[in-house]
Amino acid sequence: MTAYAGRGIHGQIVELLGERVAGGTLPEGAVLDLRALGEELGVSMSVLRESVRVLAAKGLLDSRQKRGTFVRARSEWNLLDADVARWRATGGDTARLMDDLAELRALVEPAAARYAALRHTASQLTALNRALERMVRTRDDPRAHALADLEFHRSLLAASGNELLARMDVLVAPGLVERDVLVHSADPAADPIPAHRAVRDAVRARDADAAEAAMRALLAASAADARRLASPGSAPPDRKDRT
Repeated sequence: MTAYAGRGIHGQIVELLGERVAGGTLPEGAVLDLRALGEELGVSMSVLRESVRVLAAKGLLDSRQKRGTFVRARSEWNLLDADVARWRATGGDTARLMDDLAELRALVEPAAARYAALRHTASQLTALNRALERMVRTRDDPRAHALADLEFHRSLLAASGNELLARMDVLVAPGLVERDVLVHSADPAADPIPAHRAVRDAVRARDADAAEAAMRALLAASAADARRLASPGSAPPDRKDRT
């Protein structure tokens, strides 16, 4: 219960219910017995109702007269919400989250790296360098390292000079931090810094082909690590066209 631990019992209940829904313990359409849940968790109805409101805002739950409080269809979840991504990562939906994220990044970031090499400003290169330095300093802290990694990719998207590409960080960010924490925590010896440095070097040299190739190589290694750790010994579900 990391993100909400400092918010008291209400925050802890949000975390617990979020993990149950995102992880499938509470499946789509399941109706929550709030009184029984309150007795199980030892909390008041007011705490439960406030927690339900938070999860409803994220698209996970809904409350209707005659139907009660129920889990909404997955298609209605806010999958770009950082909390929902974290709950998916910790609740048993890790493989699918990592696979979807890898495919999304493969569509967006190589092009961003190419444009960044052609268009970056001095201040944008400085931001890229600063993020890389943070990654080096935080090697031994998985979450701090993950946040530095996210800063690097956000800086790269911004350096593309394309305002729409720059806003793609809202698509990449929710799952990227959880992916990094998963990989770095499970394999502390893994070092993503050389691959990121190769991207930075190509951008700095204004070599668009090299920047795109370096980003593709980074993403391929990243996806392989995440897939191996999220679902060891098996392929991600619902994927028939692995390439």
